[in-house]
Parts: sequence; structure tokens; C-alpha cells
Amino acid sequence: MLSDLILTIISDDKPGVIEAVANTVSDHDGNWLESRLTQLSGKFAGVVRIQVDDDKKQALGTALRELRSQGINIILEGSTDKPESSPGIEAGFHAVGPDRPGIVRELTHTFAEYKINVNELNTQYSSMPYSGEPLFEAEGKLLVPDGVQVHDIQEKLEEIANVLAIDISLEVLS
Repeated sequence: MLSDLILTIISDDKPGVIEAVANTVSDHDGNWLESRLTQLSGKFAGVVRIQVDDDKKQALGTALRELRSQGINIILEGSTDKPESSPGIEAGFHAVGPDRPGIVRELTHTFAEYKINVNELNTQYSSMPYSGEPLFEAEGKLLVPDGVQVHDIQEKLEEIANVLAIDISLEVLS
């Protein structure tokens, strides 16, 4: 029987990190299914879903933890069956504006207030063209539960946008 495992990886950013993990997974007949990997401020971080035969899971876990000797720290979690799809509307959002503390807090507070599941969240920090002022950008995918009016969420996001002096858009995807 096959098991899904979720790996959380963090290491100093250096060549060969992904290769070391991929080789270890492959050496134990694991299958790399999906991942989100990135470099952040001199660190490499990622989340990977793999699949492996139950009889090889323990040996794979041991081998992955041994990568710590190379400075690659891995947390290994078993994955449950994929949850049934919740009823709701898929939506995407995008926020951009001058950087300041609290943008993610305000957005996620609103989403939680409306019981919205954040399926994906990506943020980046850069500089505004010409002025060089700090610029913050966030985008993501949401699952808005049935019964929640997208218009109500848009109004709340407009209030946040006005207070924080940023632009926020919300778009229904399905």
C-alpha cells in the first residue's frame, strides 16, 4: 500500500539541496508528486508531497532525517486522505501597495471572520519603480463558503485598502 508524506524542508540556500532530497526520495522508491519551493533571505524553504510504499516509509524517514548532517532540516508528516471538497466559491485576490506592518494580518483576519479558507497565499517584497520605496504584494486563492456573499467580502477589503492605502482586488474564479 502507498502512503502520502508531506516534507517540510529548510536549509541554508545552496546548490544541491533539492537534489539531495530528490535522490533520497528516489533511492527509497518514493515518488515526488508536488511541491512548493523557494529561496527566502538566504534560506531555502519548501513543502513537498511524496508517495512511498508503506514497507519503505520508515527507512525513507530515517534517510531524510540524516540529511541534517548536510544542513538540510526536514520535518516529515503523514498525510491523510484528501478531504472532500467543501462547498463554496473559488476566488482569487491580489493586494499591492506601499509596505507596512499588518497587511497580511488584516487580510487573513477578514478571511477568518467570514470562514474563508486560504488555499494559497504568496507574498513578495520589492521596490516601487522610480521611487525605490518598499512595495508589498500578496496574492492568493480562496474558498468562500456557501452563504457568504462575495460582495460583502469586497466591501470589507475596500475598507482595509482605504485604511492601509493599498489596492486590493477580489475575483470569482468558479
